[in-house]
Order: sequence, then C-alpha cells, then structure tokens
Amino acid sequence: VQDYFTVFVDYDEADQAIKMDQLEKLLAPMATRICTDLELDYAAFMLKNSGLISGSYGTAASGWDDIANAGATMTAHGIPMDAPWYYTVNPFTQTTLSNEQRSLGAGGSAGGLIKSAHEKATIVEAYAGFDRVMTATTLSSLTSHSVADRVGSLGANPDVTYVTAKDTMTQSLTVADFGANLQIRAGEVIQFTGINRLNLSTRQPIIDAAGDKVLFTGTVTTAVTLSGTGTGTVVITGPAIYESGGAYNTVESAPASGGVITLLGAESTLVQPNLFWYRDAFSIGSVPIKKLYSTDTVATTKDGLQFRVSKGSDFLGNSQKVRIDFRPAFACLDPFKAGQGFGIA
Repeated sequence: VQDYFTVFVDYDEADQAIKMDQLEKLLAPMATRICTDLELDYAAFMLKNSGLISGSYGTAASGWDDIANAGATMTAHGIPMDAPWYYTVNPFTQTTLSNEQRSLGAGGSAGGLIKSAHEKATIVEAYAGFDRVMTATTLSSLTSHSVADRVGSLGANPDVTYVTAKDTMTQSLTVADFGANLQIRAGEVIQFTGINRLNLSTRQPIIDAAGDKVLFTGTVTTAVTLSGTGTGTVVITGPAIYESGGAYNTVESAPASGGVITLLGAESTLVQPNLFWYRDAFSIGSVPIKKLYSTDTVATTKDGLQFRVSKGSDFLGNSQKVRIDFRPAFACLDPFKAGQGFGIA
C-alpha cells in the first residue's frame, strides 16, 4: 500500500470553471500530476520486483538486437504468450532506435517503423515477442555505492524450498566477504556463480547464444548497508528454488554457504534500466479512503480504482479548497515474468 497522491485547487477556480463549462480544463493538470506521481512510484516498484535481466548490467540498450535479446530472455524462461508483453525505453533510446530504422530505408515495413518511432510513444508493435515497445519518462534510476569490492559469498545455506518462497516470491541471503559498509541499493542485481537458471515451463537449463548456461540472478528488493566486515542480510526477488524432483525449481542446483555471489555493475555508477514484462506480472488497485469532515464524494473508475474528491477549508490559509485523493496498492504477482533490460556487451 502506497502513500496518498493528493492535488489541490482553490474552490473559487473550480466554481468558476463549472459555471463556464470548463471543468475538464481545470481538472486535466490535476489528473496529470496524480498520473505522473503514480507512474514514478509504480516504475520504481516494478524495477525492484523484476526478477529477470537481459543484456549486460549497466550497458545502455542502443539497438533493436538489445530489445530482441529481452524477448529471447522471456521466451527462454517459458513465459507464456497468452497475454501482452511490453518493453519500455527512455526517450533518448527511442531516438537511437529511430536512427537505426532510417538506415533500413524508407519503404515497406521499415518506413512504418520510422514513422512510429518519431511520432508515437509506442515505438513499434509486435516485435521480438513484444506486443509493444514503448518510450517512458518515468523509468527509475539508481547510483551504486562507492565501495569497489562488489564480490562476496553466501554466509549460510539459503532456504531454497518452494513453501517458504511461494507467498512472497522473495529469498533472504546471508552474505559475507563484500567491501566494508557496502550500501546495496534496491533494484541492484546479484549474480550467483555456478548456479544456473531453469526454464520455468520445461525445467531445463537455459542456454545462451554462445552455448553457455545462463547464471542465476536475483534483484534486491530493499536497500541494505552491510557491516564493517562486509556481512549482512540481503532480500532478493525471484528466489532460487531447488528441491529434489521439485516441480517449481528455478535453478539447476542449490546455492550453498561459501558460494560466490557478485553485485553486478561498477561502483559509483548511475544506472537506468529499461523494463520488460508480461502483462500479468504486476497488478495495481486502490485502497478504500475514509471520508473527511467536509463535503466530499468517492468515485470509482471502470477499472475499479477509487478516488475521493473533497471540498473544505484551509484554516491556516483562510481559503476554500477542492482536494482530490488517490491511494494505490501495488502487487508483484510473479517476478519471473518481468526484468531489467540492458544492452548486449
């Protein structure tokens, strides 16, 4: 459950807009503000709850092959295609992609790609398994800590049972041997040496283009600062599950105490991952909002989201205000159906 998203407007302005039949023009910027705040928070939530990774961590996506690699990642993990897949990039990556399209020529399907890349938020439809490749201005970014020692180990055997992981799809790792006082950010990615990913449908190892097995990674859900000896507890999403003959295994073998783990990327580096996901990887709803001691009403959209509109007094400001509130709740339904997208090194 998130904090309230709230916007205000003076009642005199609202009253005048109603009388002039211009209420939509008054409400539009208020709705935009709530929508922008919501998208920023939701994108940050998606980043730290996406269990997959495509490309080389920290390398900016710069070509259509980078996006195709994310589609291959989803396919190789057995993500179903019965609902839409999406991929989002920042606006400058959109420009890079449109430049690549121009090199293809202006005719046929290439001409259509050029037009959509220049004119629309939807850069292209039906590409590499994705129903839409889109641009977004609300992608989250993070800056890694200045400690250079980002290679550590597991300090204890993690719990790898399905029963423990199934309700939260997270896993606690006791870690050691990292740099002293290393700050690990939410959204950073930990890679397990020698532990390989499985296709979630076939339970077979995933093989990359070079013929190598793909190593398992987990995304850090909550920021943590390790001790002066480089120890601590890190929670990741997309758990490493391994049971003998297990129907829900996500790895080929169980990670164990002493196993090498690496916090991907370099120190003191700004990273803004693209995001890719299956439609049902995440969900959003709204929390019922209690009434204020004022004139107010509660409205529910056709999608089931509840908003409160209130008219009341600002006692300190000696003014009348109209207030709109929205309080969302976010859910990660399956972290293995979403990921961070990077360029291929």
